[in-house]
Amino acid sequence: MTTPPPLLKNQPSYTLDEFIRATSQQDKGHGLFEKETERLLEVNLDGRINTKMGSMVAYHGSIKFTREKMMDQGLGNLLKKAVSGEGMRITYAEGRGKLYLADAGKKVSVINLQNESIYINGNDVLAFEQTLDHKIKMMKKVAAMMSGGLFNIHLSGSGMVAMTTHYDPITLVVEPGKPVMTDPNATVAWSGDLVPQFKTDTSLRTFIGRGSGESFQMLFEGSGFVVIQPYEEVAFRTQ
Repeated sequence: MTTPPPLLKNQPSYTLDEFIRATSQQDKGHGLFEKETERLLEVNLDGRINTKMGSMVAYHGSIKFTREKMMDQGLGNLLKKAVSGEGMRITYAEGRGKLYLADAGKKVSVINLQNESIYINGNDVLAFEQTLDHKIKMMKKVAAMMSGGLFNIHLSGSGMVAMTTHYDPITLVVEPGKPVMTDPNATVAWSGDLVPQFKTDTSLRTFIGRGSGESFQMLFEGSGFVVIQPYEEVAFRTQ
């Protein structure tokens, strides 16, 4: 199959045929999850997957969408949602066809877990396979320190997960004796064996005119990794 020519930034205009050929969908043969572009995920669906609510931008075939019920994740996760007022809202996509997912133009990364686990910020999970177990996790001290709290999704097992980031993600290695501190709003994911702590830094004050609160940081110690993005996704405020 011939690969269509890419759109050229310095080309002032295109014929309709050139535009269609350059932007047409391409089957890359990557399996269930396929990055159609850096910011658009194609799902070659034949069964059921979990998707972030509101992430569907197009599909063809026979696909049914069902919102995850309140008790589908168990009573414990229901209580966490009630306390935090947050939680990843999941839609089940079931059937057969091609499904296209995106989230506010963020870049898509596909990770194939092989009997492994990872924590991902609840807002940054785009889709994941049914073979993965998912649970809502909320840092206990955060709800008391910051409005709205801070929740994430713990994914474990074997299967693929697609996560999103503003711009290119960067992974920092955490080693014993070499802790990593991150801005919570720029933290996307971390390895399943890390338990982050929440700390304040009284030496870092917000600018005059924007408040005088303390700076909140996530502290990662042990062995593992942390994924960050060069963007602060949500502006948390002290209560």
